[in-house]
Amino acid sequence: MKKILLALFVLGVTACSSFAQTKSSDAAKFSIGVDPGLPIGDASNAYSFAIGGSLKYDMPIGTGTFFNLSAGYTAFMTKSALKQLGAKSSYGFVPLKAGLKYYFTGEGFYGEAQVGAAFSTESGGGTAFAYAPGIGYTVDGGFDIGVRYEAWTHNGTVSQVALRLAYSL
Repeated sequence: MKKILLALFVLGVTACSSFAQTKSSDAAKFSIGVDPGLPIGDASNAYSFAIGGSLKYDMPIGTGTFFNLSAGYTAFMTKSALKQLGAKSSYGFVPLKAGLKYYFTGEGFYGEAQVGAAFSTESGGGTAFAYAPGIGYTVDGGFDIGVRYEAWTHNGTVSQVALRLAYSL
Protein backbone atom coordinates (compact mmCIF):
# COMPACT_ATOMS: atom_id res chain seq x y z
CA MET A 1 0.00 0.00 0.00
CA LYS A 2 2.92 2.35 0.70
CA LYS A 3 4.13 1.85 -2.87
CA ILE A 4 0.68 2.72 -4.23
CA LEU A 5 0.48 5.90 -2.15
CA LEU A 6 3.99 6.86 -3.19
CA ALA A 7 3.09 6.29 -6.86
CA LEU A 8 -0.05 8.45 -6.51
CA PHE A 9 2.00 11.19 -4.82
CA VAL A 10 4.63 11.13 -7.58
CA LEU A 11 1.86 11.21 -10.22
CA GLY A 12 0.28 14.22 -8.49
CA VAL A 13 3.54 16.16 -8.21
CA THR A 14 4.41 15.39 -11.83
CA ALA A 15 1.01 16.46 -13.09
CA CYS A 16 1.07 19.67 -11.02
CA SER A 17 4.43 20.63 -12.45
CA SER A 18 3.67 19.62 -16.04
CA PHE A 19 0.27 21.13 -16.76
CA ALA A 20 -0.01 24.90 -17.04
CA GLN A 21 -3.16 26.10 -15.36
CA THR A 22 -5.33 29.09 -16.14
CA LYS A 23 -8.51 30.34 -14.52
CA SER A 24 -10.70 29.97 -17.62
CA SER A 25 -13.70 27.66 -17.30
CA ASP A 26 -12.49 25.84 -20.43
CA ALA A 27 -8.90 25.43 -19.24
CA ALA A 28 -7.22 22.15 -18.35
CA LYS A 29 -7.79 21.25 -14.69
CA PHE A 30 -5.97 18.98 -12.30
CA SER A 31 -7.79 18.05 -9.07
CA ILE A 32 -7.21 16.02 -5.95
CA GLY A 33 -10.09 14.64 -3.92
CA VAL A 34 -11.39 12.41 -1.18
CA ASP A 35 -13.93 9.72 -2.15
CA PRO A 36 -16.18 8.28 0.56
CA GLY A 37 -18.74 5.69 -0.57
CA LEU A 38 -21.54 3.37 0.49
CA PRO A 39 -21.46 -0.17 -0.92
CA ILE A 40 -24.73 -1.22 -2.55
CA GLY A 41 -26.10 -4.47 -3.94
CA ASP A 42 -24.21 -7.64 -3.03
CA ALA A 43 -21.22 -5.57 -1.86
CA SER A 44 -23.30 -4.20 1.03
CA ASN A 45 -23.43 -7.72 2.51
CA ALA A 46 -19.67 -7.75 3.07
CA TYR A 47 -18.60 -4.10 3.32
CA SER A 48 -19.84 -1.31 5.59
CA PHE A 49 -18.33 1.66 3.71
CA ALA A 50 -15.57 2.66 1.30
CA ILE A 51 -13.00 5.43 1.54
CA GLY A 52 -10.38 6.56 -0.90
CA GLY A 53 -8.58 9.36 -2.66
CA SER A 54 -8.24 10.31 -6.30
CA LEU A 55 -6.32 12.44 -8.75
CA LYS A 56 -8.08 13.67 -11.89
CA TYR A 57 -6.99 15.60 -14.96
CA ASP A 58 -9.64 17.30 -17.14
CA MET A 59 -8.56 18.36 -20.62
CA PRO A 60 -10.90 20.57 -22.72
CA ILE A 61 -11.98 19.11 -26.06
CA GLY A 62 -14.85 21.49 -26.82
CA THR A 63 -16.89 24.23 -25.23
CA GLY A 64 -17.94 22.90 -21.82
CA THR A 65 -16.69 19.40 -22.70
CA PHE A 66 -13.67 17.72 -21.13
CA PHE A 67 -11.83 14.42 -21.58
CA ASN A 68 -10.59 13.20 -18.21
CA LEU A 69 -8.23 10.68 -16.69
CA SER A 70 -8.37 9.61 -13.06
CA ALA A 71 -6.38 7.39 -10.74
CA GLY A 72 -6.91 6.64 -7.10
CA TYR A 73 -7.04 4.21 -4.25
CA THR A 74 -10.20 2.85 -2.61
CA ALA A 75 -10.45 0.68 0.50
CA PHE A 76 -13.66 -1.25 1.15
CA MET A 77 -14.06 -1.69 4.91
CA THR A 78 -15.24 -5.16 5.94
CA LYS A 79 -18.27 -5.51 8.23
CA SER A 80 -17.38 -6.40 11.83
CA ALA A 81 -19.27 -9.74 11.72
CA LEU A 82 -17.00 -10.92 8.88
CA LYS A 83 -13.87 -9.68 10.66
CA GLN A 84 -14.81 -11.87 13.63
CA LEU A 85 -14.84 -14.82 11.22
CA GLY A 86 -11.28 -14.04 10.13
CA ALA A 87 -11.78 -11.68 7.17
CA LYS A 88 -9.35 -8.82 6.67
CA SER A 89 -10.46 -5.41 7.94
CA SER A 90 -10.31 -3.87 4.44
CA TYR A 91 -9.72 -4.71 0.79
CA GLY A 92 -7.90 -2.28 -1.48
CA PHE A 93 -8.34 -1.36 -5.13
CA VAL A 94 -6.61 1.02 -7.55
CA PRO A 95 -9.17 2.30 -10.09
CA LEU A 96 -7.83 3.86 -13.32
CA LYS A 97 -10.50 5.46 -15.51
CA ALA A 98 -10.98 7.69 -18.55
CA GLY A 99 -14.13 9.53 -19.50
CA LEU A 100 -16.03 12.60 -20.58
CA LYS A 101 -17.41 15.49 -18.52
CA TYR A 102 -19.98 17.91 -19.92
CA TYR A 103 -21.02 21.18 -18.24
CA PHE A 104 -24.74 21.70 -18.90
CA THR A 105 -24.65 25.49 -18.47
CA GLY A 106 -21.01 26.16 -19.38
CA GLU A 107 -20.08 26.21 -15.68
CA GLY A 108 -21.45 24.75 -12.48
CA PHE A 109 -23.53 21.61 -13.07
CA TYR A 110 -22.02 18.75 -15.07
CA GLY A 111 -22.59 15.15 -16.05
CA GLU A 112 -19.76 12.67 -16.32
CA ALA A 113 -19.19 9.10 -17.47
CA GLN A 114 -16.00 7.08 -17.04
CA VAL A 115 -14.81 3.57 -17.88
CA GLY A 116 -11.60 1.76 -17.01
CA ALA A 117 -10.15 -0.90 -14.76
CA ALA A 118 -9.94 -1.49 -11.01
CA PHE A 119 -6.87 -3.41 -9.89
CA SER A 120 -7.09 -5.33 -6.63
CA THR A 121 -4.18 -4.84 -4.26
CA GLU A 122 -4.85 -8.26 -2.75
CA SER A 123 -2.90 -11.35 -3.80
CA GLY A 124 -4.87 -13.10 -6.55
CA GLY A 125 -7.52 -10.34 -6.55
CA GLY A 126 -7.36 -9.68 -10.28
CA THR A 127 -8.58 -6.80 -12.41
CA ALA A 128 -12.17 -5.70 -12.91
CA PHE A 129 -13.91 -3.66 -15.61
CA ALA A 130 -14.98 -0.35 -14.04
CA TYR A 131 -17.71 2.09 -15.06
CA ALA A 132 -18.95 5.20 -13.27
CA PRO A 133 -21.67 7.62 -14.39
CA GLY A 134 -22.22 10.66 -12.19
CA ILE A 135 -23.22 14.28 -11.74
CA GLY A 136 -21.60 17.15 -9.93
CA TYR A 137 -21.15 20.85 -9.38
CA THR A 138 -18.02 22.98 -9.65
CA VAL A 139 -17.94 25.96 -7.29
CA ASP A 140 -15.97 29.15 -7.92
CA GLY A 141 -12.63 28.93 -6.18
CA GLY A 142 -11.80 25.46 -7.51
CA PHE A 143 -13.98 23.26 -5.32
CA ASP A 144 -15.89 20.36 -6.86
CA ILE A 145 -18.52 18.07 -5.39
CA GLY A 146 -19.84 15.08 -7.29
CA VAL A 147 -21.86 11.93 -6.72
CA ARG A 148 -21.54 8.79 -8.83
CA TYR A 149 -22.60 5.20 -9.13
CA GLU A 150 -19.48 3.08 -9.59
CA ALA A 151 -19.36 -0.62 -10.38
CA TRP A 152 -16.48 -3.04 -10.86
CA THR A 153 -17.28 -6.27 -12.66
CA HIS A 154 -15.06 -9.37 -12.29
CA ASN A 155 -16.64 -12.69 -11.25
CA GLY A 156 -19.51 -10.68 -9.78
CA THR A 157 -19.99 -6.97 -9.21
CA VAL A 158 -18.78 -4.68 -6.46
CA SER A 159 -20.71 -1.42 -6.56
CA GLN A 160 -21.03 1.75 -4.55
CA VAL A 161 -22.60 5.18 -4.49
CA ALA A 162 -19.67 7.51 -3.93
CA LEU A 163 -19.11 11.17 -3.27
CA ARG A 164 -16.08 13.09 -4.55
CA LEU A 165 -15.00 16.22 -2.71
CA ALA A 166 -12.15 17.78 -4.65
CA TYR A 167 -10.05 20.87 -5.12
CA SER A 168 -8.67 21.94 -8.51
CA LEU A 169 -5.05 23.00 -8.51
